[in-house]
Amino acid sequence: MLDPGVGMRSGGFEADRGVLSATVRTGSAPGRSRPATPPVLAPRPCPAHVPLAPAQERMWQAARLGRSADWNVARAMRLRGAAVDVAALREALKLLVARHDPLRTRYPATELGPAQRVIEPGDAVLDVAECAVSAAELGPAVAELAERPFDLAGELPVRARLFVLGPDDVVLALVVHHISVDGRSMGPLIRDLVTAYLACRAGTSPQWRPLPISYIDYTLWKHEQLGEFTDEWSRATHQLRYWANALAGRPARLALPAREQSAPPIDPVAGALLPISFDAATHAGLLRLAHDGRASLFMVLQAAFALTVGAFARSSDVTVATAVSGREHRLLDDLVGNFSDDVLMRVRLDRAGDVEELIDQVRRVALAAYAHPDTPDTRLKRCLLEDAALPLFQATLILQRAEAPRTATEPPPAQGLSITEIPTGVVRAKHDLEFGLTDHYDPLSAPAGIDGSFIYPIARFDEATAQHFVARFGAVVGLLAQGYRGPLAPLLAAAGRGRSLSTARRATRVLV
Repeated sequence: MLDPGVGMRSGGFEADRGVLSATVRTGSAPGRSRPATPPVLAPRPCPAHVPLAPAQERMWQAARLGRSADWNVARAMRLRGAAVDVAALREALKLLVARHDPLRTRYPATELGPAQRVIEPGDAVLDVAECAVSAAELGPAVAELAERPFDLAGELPVRARLFVLGPDDVVLALVVHHISVDGRSMGPLIRDLVTAYLACRAGTSPQWRPLPISYIDYTLWKHEQLGEFTDEWSRATHQLRYWANALAGRPARLALPAREQSAPPIDPVAGALLPISFDAATHAGLLRLAHDGRASLFMVLQAAFALTVGAFARSSDVTVATAVSGREHRLLDDLVGNFSDDVLMRVRLDRAGDVEELIDQVRRVALAAYAHPDTPDTRLKRCLLEDAALPLFQATLILQRAEAPRTATEPPPAQGLSITEIPTGVVRAKHDLEFGLTDHYDPLSAPAGIDGSFIYPIARFDEATAQHFVARFGAVVGLLAQGYRGPLAPLLAAAGRGRSLSTARRATRVLV
């Protein structure tokens, strides 16, 4: 049997090394030429074996190593008023699973590698139960459901519970494994669920627009795009070659400060959350800096983040990451599935003399990373000869735009019924340093501020250390928004100590 961790585009480690060494030496290599016409994203026949999409491979490997629950995505919605119809809610969940293939897909290991096996709607048994709970019992019950692992090979990657607090007060807790959804899936998923519930409550069928393609269609198209790793001219090999060159010689691990190990040991991904926010004036200042540097707001924030991480770890060579949506094609907008993946950005602080040079470097690195988003982590680690047990990155920053107000095409809630999202009480810190930020704009598109949270593993950092890191990041962002454009040394001093602009400008010693 082949290694079940190696998917459709596998050629083995020796093939990786051979392709890379040939192309690095000569800049080209003999082999098949790339197809003249790129494949079209459209419905296609489904073969007997469907591999994982590139974005799914990391989650499958984590589940294989016993870390399935780390990748659970949980949402809890409270429905109040209008005599919540529990039977209609159950039926709506079944219709939702029937509409979106990834919600009824299993992921077994096969001789050809991990596979996607879509279950027919009539055979898909959804794990949903109704439980009467008190207000005090609700939080622990939702958390227990959210932390329960999935058997990806043997069960559906979705489960639900209806926690009944009263006849007019029900909490729907929905947990889906990340292998089947991403962040942008939650919009169409919740929208379709509300549409189905309102229809079932009225005794009709939901009037959904037909989905133009399936997730399986997308997977097959993506693999056709990338080609085989054994093909030296394929897009897959081109991307692998880029990452092998970009990350060669980097520090394998950042020396971040850590708390003493406790007894008994703490779950390594048990996390805590700290809020962070920047006002409209700071937001506007960052946008001005981005405009002047021909960059985006994200690139400016990522530059500040890399600089703060570098000062925190006392390293001038920092690898940070972000997520890319993977939904560049309009046909993917309404699909539920995992299209997103992480891309790495190696920032060399010692190669940037001032703010302008740092932002220019981050802009170039980010654009290159966006162009090479599909290399699986396991294959990249084998090429880099890095310890498979170590993460490819420890620090990540994600920026997303605030959701637009409800449009006329979205289903209105039933009269007398309110639907609000409530916290699940579960924080999983899969990385050492993780910012999730959202930028907001007023109705005239003027900057209205940035907010979000910092997530950290409590096994690694105590709250005081986490607060200190957030303060450092905030100090750097504040200096950039105020117009500082000079050498990096004062910014590094601010990142290292959280000092004011006047104090930072007097600093001359670089901390990395």
